[in-house]
Amino acid sequence: MEKYKQLLEMIQLFEKDFEKFYVRQNKTAGIRVRKHMQEVRKLAQEIRMEVQDLKNAM
Repeated sequence: MEKYKQLLEMIQLFEKDFEKFYVRQNKTAGIRVRKHMQEVRKLAQEIRMEVQDLKNAM
């Protein structure tokens, strides 16, 4: 559950850049959004592997 909470916190921190890109069409914010999404992808992969390991241990 700790990584899930971390994922939620990450997304909340990125909200301003998402708004700047999608609402204000700020290109630089788009670069940051792509970087943020890469970080989310890495964390999601970690969560996925953790779930798989726990499932196999049951």
